[in-house]
Amino acid sequence: MMRHSEAGKEPFMAQPPVSSPSQEQRVEEFVASYQALRSEVGKIIVGHHDVVGHVLIGLFAGGHVLLEGVPGLGKTLLIKTLAESLDLSFSRIQFTPDLMPGDIIGTNIIVEDAQARKHFQFQRGPIFGHILLADEVNRATPKTQSALLEGMQEGAVTVSGAAHPLPAPFFVLATQNPIEMEGTYPLPEAQLDRFLFKLRVRYPALEELTQIIDRTTHVHPVEVRRILTGAQVLSMRELVREVPIASHVRDLASLIVLATHPQWERAPEATRRFVRYGASPRGAQALVLGAKVRALADGRFNVSVEDLRSLALPALRHRLILNFEGEAEGVDVDDLIGQTVQAAEAMSGSEKEVFLR
Repeated sequence: MMRHSEAGKEPFMAQPPVSSPSQEQRVEEFVASYQALRSEVGKIIVGHHDVVGHVLIGLFAGGHVLLEGVPGLGKTLLIKTLAESLDLSFSRIQFTPDLMPGDIIGTNIIVEDAQARKHFQFQRGPIFGHILLADEVNRATPKTQSALLEGMQEGAVTVSGAAHPLPAPFFVLATQNPIEMEGTYPLPEAQLDRFLFKLRVRYPALEELTQIIDRTTHVHPVEVRRILTGAQVLSMRELVREVPIASHVRDLASLIVLATHPQWERAPEATRRFVRYGASPRGAQALVLGAKVRALADGRFNVSVEDLRSLALPALRHRLILNFEGEAEGVDVDDLIGQTVQAAEAMSGSEKEVFLR
């Protein structure tokens, strides 16, 4: 079809509307990107299949991830490899007892312009990167640890009353040593709660250890390709939030979180006996967002009960605070969460409706 824009001007062809990708296409693209990214990380990292999967879920859910394990298990290497697989800026901070908040956020310095006039200018710190590796975060003092709080929650930092937005996407990957190790400071509960997941990095199995030896003691240069850009990551995060969740699955997520509170009348016996404080609403948000990413990665545009069940441990283990009896008896928080999930699932549909009112 031809028409004239104005009298006397050349006619032009009317352009057909550009069709947007269908839902099925977007899900297929998500699965392909997720698998490609996982494959690139697998070129370097041996084993740790669940850990790698949960880190990628954290990335696409828009949260931050804490990895705990003894030194030498590949936590830092995993994060660096992921950063190399993304076309994003990368910053690393090695936390030590003498590290100060200004070393992370940045500070105002005095500079002199061309007219020899002096003024303050903000010098950005390493927190101004898309991917931030906070290595051995619990080796710094609580004052320094708290420098990450505002950035992790608000995506911005405030210095001398001025707000400075962080680049998007902003993804913090922190590693920590077990608190029993010398020279560690426990992370404050408020900061732990800002992590979407807490992952436990285990020792490798015999076959995995053999592969690690072969890969690291021979000359086998491996090149990691860049799979996604920042715009693609943000687009995939938007898709995640569009995934629908059935009401009974959403209610189960709420029940799981409520079952971690000893004050709740339907809490399991183990919770009332060993837990001092249960998970916050951020726990439910982490559970649902993580489940949506897991569903998409599996090629599904709906959340299942199994998605919630599989993510309960990483989403909640750092949000439960044991009481004195729980600490004294050495209660494993993971076992406790398993019991709360079973208790929540055991409730009938009518009971759920009553207790969720």
